[in-house]
Amino acid sequence: MPDNPSLFLRGYRSVAFGSASLSVFPAFFRIRNEVVVVVGDGEEALNKARLLGQTSALIRIVSANPEPVLAEYIAGQGLEHVTESFKPAHIASAKLVFVATGDEDTDTAVAAEARRQHIPVNVVDRPELCDFYTPAIVNRAPLAIAIGSEGTGPVLTQMIRASIDAALSPRLGDLARLANAYRPAVEKFLPKGVARRLFWRSFFSGDVARGVDRGDQAAAHTAATRLLNEPSAPQGYVWLVGAGPGAEDLLTLRAQRVLMEADVIVHDALVPEAIIAMGRRDAERLSVGKRKGCHSKSQDEINELLVELAREGKRVARLKSGDPLVYGRAGEEMAALREAGIGFEIVPGITSAFAAAADMELPLTLRGVASSLVFTTGHDMAGEILPDWARLALSGATIAVYMGSSVAASVAARLMGAGLHEDTAVAVVENASRSDRRMFHGLLKDLPALETRGDLSGPVMVVIGDAVAGAAIHKAEALALRRPDIAAPVPSRISARVSNE
Repeated sequence: MPDNPSLFLRGYRSVAFGSASLSVFPAFFRIRNEVVVVVGDGEEALNKARLLGQTSALIRIVSANPEPVLAEYIAGQGLEHVTESFKPAHIASAKLVFVATGDEDTDTAVAAEARRQHIPVNVVDRPELCDFYTPAIVNRAPLAIAIGSEGTGPVLTQMIRASIDAALSPRLGDLARLANAYRPAVEKFLPKGVARRLFWRSFFSGDVARGVDRGDQAAAHTAATRLLNEPSAPQGYVWLVGAGPGAEDLLTLRAQRVLMEADVIVHDALVPEAIIAMGRRDAERLSVGKRKGCHSKSQDEINELLVELAREGKRVARLKSGDPLVYGRAGEEMAALREAGIGFEIVPGITSAFAAAADMELPLTLRGVASSLVFTTGHDMAGEILPDWARLALSGATIAVYMGSSVAASVAARLMGAGLHEDTAVAVVENASRSDRRMFHGLLKDLPALETRGDLSGPVMVVIGDAVAGAAIHKAEALALRRPDIAAPVPSRISARVSNE
């Protein structure tokens, strides 16, 4: 091999792009109760055996000297094991043959014998000897999705498989089996054409599918029977979806699936466009964004909009920043939907407090230091009576303050006035989880300075408590500048606890 990779790869510049012709034809083999043979002793033979273990085939392993992990798998799965060197009789009557010996001469000989017996053969890492290639498989039996690259890019096919696997409900196979059970009744009672198409669309995207997804078999059957007896336009439905703190890859898999199913996406202003774009291309996007001092719609108007869209038969994703149940006003929307008789469900999201703590490597609870956690907006600090959560702060609880920049001064003043030490650790994170996040550390007495900063335009999370002393403060800016000789030390009981964790 040349020492210079550029010289070695020079010939690759002539590779043609743009060809759409396949050299293989995708197909599925029937192998229920059929013999499938794997020849080999090592890891590759084990991988093929595990893949075949997802099927109902009768698996025969031809391995004279199996490696321990392969022998353990054979015994654990109760597979047929031929402890001999390969002979033609070992593949007689087999439906398929997989060869994974790792020896070129043996691979070639087994492949030639399989062809002589007219049995399709796959040889690991030797595409020139293969009659068929093993695809990457997304298994939702009886539904299967196979991804192939004609043997050119197995890592690529696995990456694609992972993406598809994440996008599909784990119970999609159960839905397919239920559909098959209802198919004879549909063919008998519903005429061909539009009526059947509407039925199946509602079946696969309405109450039936949601019942299956929840694991509620009785509800799924009830919904399917009702749909068959009373065919009508699709029923509307609303998901209250947590979009997380902002980073696209912190969106949950369920939220991603819902966005692909929704006809309408009703979103807040703080939800990034990259997350909204994960919805179907043809889905309607409606912004009902509410930012400080700028409300495009009142909460009552949003409630009415959700009910109106659902009554039109639309599937609605109500997309909220963070988690819908944490300062997302989901309670009011749920009440409106219940009153209107509209079906809905909650899709949780990662709330900003968790994202801010992750950014700062901050333990929200810390054994022996902080055993409780409080979420608050701090807006109730204006009254004469100290809020219950503030009393918890005095006992060592970690306090996560949402929308913290606007109430920082009042929160700090009241807590210090109530007896919380001015040197209690504080962390501040703007745009938690996002690439443009900013992180600050300081003390409780520094917190009022937050209100005077004009350079913080994104959502701000403030975390207060002794557990903050365990954060990676070296990654953050100082909230307030002080001379090093008067900087408050971390309390000894906190530093000792952190050093022992």
